[in-house]
Amino acid sequence: QVQLVESGGGLVQAGGSLRLSCAASGSIFSINSMGWYRQAPGKQRELVATIGSGNSLYYADSAKGRFAISRDAAKNTIYLQMNSLKPEDTAVYYCRLITSQSYWGQGTQVTVSS
Repeated sequence: QVQLVESGGGLVQAGGSLRLSCAASGSIFSINSMGWYRQAPGKQRELVATIGSGNSLYYADSAKGRFAISRDAAKNTIYLQMNSLKPEDTAVYYCRLITSQSYWGQGTQVTVSS
C-alpha cells in the first residue's frame, strides 16, 4: 500500500509564496517520477511540474520561472516552491507518484486572492 500525503496549501495574496510538500510512504520499490498537478474549479487536471528518477525536471509553461520542484530522495518527499503566485494559480494541487503504477494524493487547496 502506497500513501501520499500533501501539505502546505493555504490562502495567500497575489505575489506571495507557498511551499507544498508531498511525502510518500509504503511499499515503494522503484520511483520513475513524482510530480505536482492541479485542478481548478470547472477545469481538467493539469500537470504543473515533475521530477524524474534521474532528477530530470519538467515544468508547464505556467510554472516556468515561478515554481521550483525538488526532492528529498531519502524521505521520498517532493516539494513545490511557488513564488509570485497569481489568482489563476488557485486550484487543488495533487501529488502523483509513478512506479509500475500511478498513485495520487488527496490534494491540498491553494487559494490566491487578488
